[in-house]
Amino acid sequence: MLTTGQKAIVTATIPLLERGGEALTTHFYRILLDEHPEVRPLFNQASQANGEQPRALANGVLMYARHIDRLEALGDLAAQIVNKHVALQIQPEHYPIVGACLLRAIREVLGAEIATDPVLEAWSAAYDQLATMLIGAEAAVYERNATAPGGWRGARSFRVARKEAESDEITSFYLEPTDRQPILDFQPGQYISLRLDVDGQEVRRSYSLSAAPNGRSYRISVKREAGGVVSNHLHDHILEGSILELFPPSGAFTLSKGERPLVLISGGVGITPTLAMLEAALETERPIHFVHCARSRDVHAFRGSIDALTERHPQFERFYCYDEAPHAEADTQPHAVGRLDVDLLAQWLPPALGDVRDIDAYFLGPKPFMQQVRRSLLALGVPEKQVRYEFFGPASALD
Repeated sequence: MLTTGQKAIVTATIPLLERGGEALTTHFYRILLDEHPEVRPLFNQASQANGEQPRALANGVLMYARHIDRLEALGDLAAQIVNKHVALQIQPEHYPIVGACLLRAIREVLGAEIATDPVLEAWSAAYDQLATMLIGAEAAVYERNATAPGGWRGARSFRVARKEAESDEITSFYLEPTDRQPILDFQPGQYISLRLDVDGQEVRRSYSLSAAPNGRSYRISVKREAGGVVSNHLHDHILEGSILELFPPSGAFTLSKGERPLVLISGGVGITPTLAMLEAALETERPIHFVHCARSRDVHAFRGSIDALTERHPQFERFYCYDEAPHAEADTQPHAVGRLDVDLLAQWLPPALGDVRDIDAYFLGPKPFMQQVRRSLLALGVPEKQVRYEFFGPASALD
């Protein structure tokens, strides 16, 4: 039980976390992954190497400390954590391992003069409170996934029924259950996680579901990343007929129903969850504006299928922006060349009523792209609560 005094101690450490939180979490991950190899499959080593995961954890720990008296104010962050944990199948037995490594990192980074016994006791109680909350929420999701029609618990075998190149970088994998039984429904925008063996090492990765649910199969569309262990393995070694292990769909970045105009904005492989959202939204009469940015036509996936939709759905408009201009004689020109900025978005969004653009905007892509899109949407009068986004990989802050 976290006491009032312990909450005060946790709150008092906020300046330390603001200055040195990333150093602390980097040391934490070093201890955890070096001394507990059994948890390594739960972490993306690329995100460790580039610092994304330590930064994301530092941000999460800081947010938790800031809201220790009113955890409901964490808002979407708690839901994002629960969904990512469920996607990777984090279990209750993992929490004591993480807690012990975190407390040790606090003592070793801050030093015994600052990380006194009362400080460690306060953070131990705070961690136990958080762990209890997350374990309970995750258990409810695991149970819901297991008991829903077509649902399951843990890993389930799927066969690659079809493998299809969508661009020079992105390939789609159509996955059907080997037991030929129905599969779990999902919400547009969610993702699925794979458990793979790559060169004798277990790895787990999450990929957005890039087609609307149909009860029979899932589709993921994977970009080949330079140096990407899993993406290159999927592109080079997973063929039609290969068997993959999947965990149930997860994710909090989902399309909400409504009548407001819908704007879907994506950069690069960020297009994947917006495809499932688009399919679902086209079954309604709400206006849809679809904006996609790519480096060039060669890496622009799904252009043909998106273009075809405009002929069947008069409420649907699409706009493309390329970094590189195609040859003048090319028959697939973008609507603009350069970077997506506030002026382009002002042209492509539904018009404002006064100072407000009453739309629902969803966007996904590389972090700098998302930062620019968020700033532009807010500058153009889109209410902040109607601006929604998701990260590939560890959750980060766009501010």
